[in-house]
Amino acid sequence: MNSHKSRTKKIRGVRAPQRSNGKLRVAAILEAAAAVIAEKGYEAATMAEIAARSGTKIGSLYRFFPNKESVADTIVVSARENIDAVFDRFDAGVNGLSIRALADGLVALIFELFTRPAFMKLLDAGQNWSVKREEFRSALIERIAKTLMIHSPELTKKSAADIALVILLSVKTVATHQAFFDESASGAGDEFRDMTRLYLKSRLGSSMSGKKSIAS
Repeated sequence: MNSHKSRTKKIRGVRAPQRSNGKLRVAAILEAAAAVIAEKGYEAATMAEIAARSGTKIGSLYRFFPNKESVADTIVVSARENIDAVFDRFDAGVNGLSIRALADGLVALIFELFTRPAFMKLLDAGQNWSVKREEFRSALIERIAKTLMIHSPELTKKSAADIALVILLSVKTVATHQAFFDESASGAGDEFRDMTRLYLKSRLGSSMSGKKSIAS
């Protein structure tokens, strides 16, 4: 079984604080880093600005995080751990969901992730982040596929992964154009949710033997 706690310990050079004041300082640094990255992007963010924004002396910042990449790595790992926790809670009740509720729940979970500005800036950063993007995308597809197979055990792993990829890419596209959906008077957001419900019904409905339907 993979342990994300072990992932955290493997981040290059990050010093895990032992005392409560150290933990609070690291939390403040990560909050400030997320704000700076959200505003300026990963490449333009600097350790000096992160230190200033968090009220941390630059020496103390480097004591916890030896470089900017280690700060960004910690943000990505934290997001990964949060995804596992959120999906674990969702999966606990997924067996009793209609296809409509399953579609709405998955859309909400994925959309919330892709509307975190700092995290999206990291995933869209330069070539050096390509491996991290792929690792994260693979992990997210795996979690969505797992949820689908809990709900519809008749699905093969390949089918579940294919459906998960379609849902992920669709939600990411909508999240990228969130402002349009928020401002649109045409009900585009509702149309997207209906489209996702109908897609899942077409892929899962035949395996449900009439037990679940798109209706609530």
